[in-house]
Amino acid sequence: MKDIISIRDFSRGEIDSLLARAGAIATAPQIQKTLDGKQVALLFFEPSTRTRMSFTSAVSRLGGTNITVDSVEGSSLSKGETLADTMRVVSSYVDIIVLRHPKEGAARLASEFASVPVITAGDGAGQHPSQTLLDLYTIRQSMPLEGIHIGLLGDLRYGRTTHSLAYALSNYDVTLHTIAPKSLEFPDSLVTELHKRGCRVVEHEDISEIVPELDVIYTTRIQRERFPDAASYYNVAESYRITPEALEGHKKGMIVLHPLPRAGEIDPRVDAMPCARYFEQSGNGIPVRMAMLEEVI
Repeated sequence: MKDIISIRDFSRGEIDSLLARAGAIATAPQIQKTLDGKQVALLFFEPSTRTRMSFTSAVSRLGGTNITVDSVEGSSLSKGETLADTMRVVSSYVDIIVLRHPKEGAARLASEFASVPVITAGDGAGQHPSQTLLDLYTIRQSMPLEGIHIGLLGDLRYGRTTHSLAYALSNYDVTLHTIAPKSLEFPDSLVTELHKRGCRVVEHEDISEIVPELDVIYTTRIQRERFPDAASYYNVAESYRITPEALEGHKKGMIVLHPLPRAGEIDPRVDAMPCARYFEQSGNGIPVRMAMLEEVI
């Protein structure tokens, strides 16, 4: 693949191949320096901790070096330069561009003007393929993807991580259980698309009715800015909070995932439970992003 822009660009075979490569990297006694002598531009025009640091670590472990831009204000975009011109210029400096941008569609546009491979590291409310791939990788560490029941919990209307994950899982024989407040359910267009791809989608408003059936609970932040006042937000957020009590009766081997950062939607007491895999999930970003870098180089 020349670029990695969207999980929609991957076939099931390509997903499986990349996840297998990540697994081989994670267990290799010695890392092959496939980026030796290569430079990677990390253009992060939107705040990031985990994605940026794990890409930085991935480049270093593969023997490459990186140059960075931390914000729009720290780049010529603040002077009015177009993203297209930025991509043309940066392409002459490096071998790969990793781009995080607040506007949906920016990564696709960037790939059209860059002369080197582009990997999106977050694209507004649009795509975040590296997060989706590490989510799938983490699930596969515990169970096969085929035949599982996965609960997607929280803000499902605006969350790019759940949109990408749902689409990727539609390549497999899974049942998606969406658990969200009214007005924050999956967009109708996405549900229709998932149905067309043969994916079973079951809607719920209360997690307690479905916990015993789930193999995976994937929870995300409910965004306070979507509510008219603080009281409305807290009433809803509390109802969709993962606690040990909410997980009573869960299936043996069930795991809890979260793309992080969390903002109160998982009780810290859950951290000590065997099902808590969100910090391991974050760490899996390194072998997965190493595999992505190897893929495009």
